[in-house]
Amino acid sequence: MDKEKIKKRIEELRKLIEYHNYRYYVLDSPEISDEEYDKLFKELVELEEKYPEFKSDVSPTRRVGAPPLKEFKTIKHTIPMLSLDNAFNDEDLINFEKRIKRIVGDIEINYVVEPKFDGLSISLLYRNGELEYGATRGNGVEGEDVTLNLKTIKTIPLTIENPPPLIEVRGEVIMFKKDFEELNKIREENDEPLFANPRNAAAGSVRQLDSKITKERKLHFFAYYISRVEGIEFKKHSDVLKYLEEKRFKVPPDYSIVNGIKKAIEKCIWYQNRRNEYPFDMDGSVIKVNDLNYHKILGETTHAPRWAIAYKFPAEEKETIVRDIIVQVGRTGKLTPVAILDPVFLSGSTVSRATLHNEDEIKRLGIKIFDHVIVRKAGSVIPEIVTVLKEKRTGNEKDFSFPENCPVCGEEVIRLSDEVDYRCTNASCPAQIKGRILHFVSRDAMDIENIGESLVDQLVDKKIVKDIADLFYLEFKDLINLERMGEKLANKILKNIQNAKDRPLSRVLYGLGIFHVGKHIAQLLTKRYKDIEDFYSLKPEDYMEIEGIGPEIAQSLYLFFKEDKNIKLIEKLKNAGVNLKEKEEELEKEGPLKGKKIIFTGSLETMLRKEAEELLKNSGGEVASTISKNIDYVVVGKDPGSKLDKAKKLNLKIINEDDFIEMIKGEKG
Repeated sequence: MDKEKIKKRIEELRKLIEYHNYRYYVLDSPEISDEEYDKLFKELVELEEKYPEFKSDVSPTRRVGAPPLKEFKTIKHTIPMLSLDNAFNDEDLINFEKRIKRIVGDIEINYVVEPKFDGLSISLLYRNGELEYGATRGNGVEGEDVTLNLKTIKTIPLTIENPPPLIEVRGEVIMFKKDFEELNKIREENDEPLFANPRNAAAGSVRQLDSKITKERKLHFFAYYISRVEGIEFKKHSDVLKYLEEKRFKVPPDYSIVNGIKKAIEKCIWYQNRRNEYPFDMDGSVIKVNDLNYHKILGETTHAPRWAIAYKFPAEEKETIVRDIIVQVGRTGKLTPVAILDPVFLSGSTVSRATLHNEDEIKRLGIKIFDHVIVRKAGSVIPEIVTVLKEKRTGNEKDFSFPENCPVCGEEVIRLSDEVDYRCTNASCPAQIKGRILHFVSRDAMDIENIGESLVDQLVDKKIVKDIADLFYLEFKDLINLERMGEKLANKILKNIQNAKDRPLSRVLYGLGIFHVGKHIAQLLTKRYKDIEDFYSLKPEDYMEIEGIGPEIAQSLYLFFKEDKNIKLIEKLKNAGVNLKEKEEELEKEGPLKGKKIIFTGSLETMLRKEAEELLKNSGGEVASTISKNIDYVVVGKDPGSKLDKAKKLNLKIINEDDFIEMIKGEKG
C-alpha cells in the first residue's frame, strides 16, 4: 500500500472512531459492538506507530493520556469567562426582567431556560476545525491550560467537520452521579478521603498534572455557549445550541425557549421537580435572553453578564429516625460509625444510611439511637444528618459508645492522640484484608500487576488467601479454576508475584498498610533501619529521632510492631522469600521546592492530599507530617485541624492551595 493510501486510511479511521465515540458517548446509541470498535482503534494505533509522519495531536489515539506535566501553563481568555448572578425565588427573577426592560424597553423578552450544571467551566478553542487548546475559567481573565486532560474526555470533539476558521466553545465538565458514587465507594474501601460532591471530583480530575488519572475518571462535557466565532453570525442563543448539536457537542438537555419571565419561572420549577431524573447533579437552572443583539446592549458587570441569571434550587431535606448506629471497619482499620435510618426518599433515591464520620461528629450533633433527625444529601449525593430534633425526644433514646474491640476480629481498638478516628491495628483483620491486599499489590507498594479487585474478591471469598503473605504461597492450581482465568494469565500472575519478592524494604513497609506510614515515611524509616527486624524492639521515642516523624506516626508504628499477629505475618513473608532488607531506590529529586519541608492541613479544593504530596515530592520537596519549627510552609485547606493553631504559635509561614500551586510552578517562593 502506498503512502497516500495509508494516509487516507488513517484519516478515514479517525473520522470513523470519532463518529462512533459521538454515537456512544453523546447520543447513547452505539451502532457497532465494542469488539468492532476495538478493532478499528487497534488498526489506527498500529498504522500511526508504523507511519509516525501521519501522527496528529487531534487523533482519537491521543485520548489515552500523556506523560505527567510538571506544571500547567496559563492561557489568557480573549473574552473573560464571567460568573452568573444568582436568584433564589420568583421575586429575584421578576426583578431580573425589570432590570433588562429598563435598558431594552418594555417589550416581551424571549428566554432560553437550561439546566444549571455544577462542574468545572471550560473554554475550548478550535482553529480550522482542530482543538487547539482547552482552559479552565481560573480568575476569569486567565485560566489553566488543561488541553491534554480534556482530550481524554470522549464527549469533547477533537475535530469539527465543516468548521469556521475559528470558534471558541464554552461549557462545563461534570461527573455523573453514579460515577461519583462509584469513585467515592472505591475511595472509601481504600480508606481514602472522599470527594465532597461531583463538582469537586470533576474539578480535581481535570486539574491533574497526570492526564492518565483524568482518563480513569468518567467525565462528560456539555457545551452551552459560543464566546466567539469567525465567518458565522448567530441571531439567537437557541441557534447557537442547535449549531453546537450539529457539531456533535452535548448541549443542555430539555432546554426550552419561552416568552416572558413567568414562563421561565414555570420551566425552572419543571426542572426542580425533575432534577432527580437526570444523571448529573443539577443545583438550579439558567435563564438567558435569547436575542444575541440584546446581549450586546445589556453587556455585563465586572463579574457577570446582565443577560443571564442562575436560579438556585433549595436543598431537599427530610425527617427520619435513627434506628441504630453500627460500626464499619475500613482497609486501614479505621472504624466508621454509620446511622441506620428509617428509609426516606430523598433527592431521587431511598436513603437508609448516613455516615457519622467519627466520635467527635456524633458528639457535635448530640445524636442518640432513636432520635428524630433531619437528613439531606451533601452535594445532592452523599446522605448526611443535618440536625437532631431534640424536642421530639421521649426518654427512650440511647447513647452510643464506640466499641473497645474491633467488631470484626475482636482485637483491641485504639485512638491515637490528635486523631479523630478509632482503629483496629490487626493487619490480618478480615474486614481489612481485601483492601490491604489491593494496597499491597499497588504500584507504589509491591507493584504486582494483574491482581485487581475481581481477582482479590475471589481469592478472599474462596478462602484461598487470608492475608497478604498468602499471595506468595499461591500455586497454579489455586488460580486456574477461578473465573476469567486462563493458563497464560495464571502463569503471568505467578511470575509477577515471584518478581515482587525482591522489592526494597521501603516498599514492603509501605505495602503493610501501617496507619500514617505512606511511601515517603517508609523511605525515611528505611534510611535509618535497614532490616525489618530492627523495628521489633523500637519504642516511640526511637522513631521520633528521625526528622519528619512525630508522635502520631511513632505511636502507630510502635503499636503495629508490638502486635503478635503482625509479627507472625512478617515472618510468613520472610519464609516465603520476600526481601525484608532495604535497597537504594531513588535519587533525590530536583525541582522548585528542593529542600523545602511542607505540611498540609484541611481539605484541598482541587486535588486530594495524596496528589498534593506527590506533586511536592516530584518538585524536590519533603512532606512533613508533624508541626515543628523546621517546617518551611503550612498549606491550609478547608476545615484545618489543630496543626494550624500549632503553626501560628510557632510563627510558621502559612499559605493557601493557590500559593502552593504557584510554588510548584516555580512562580512563587
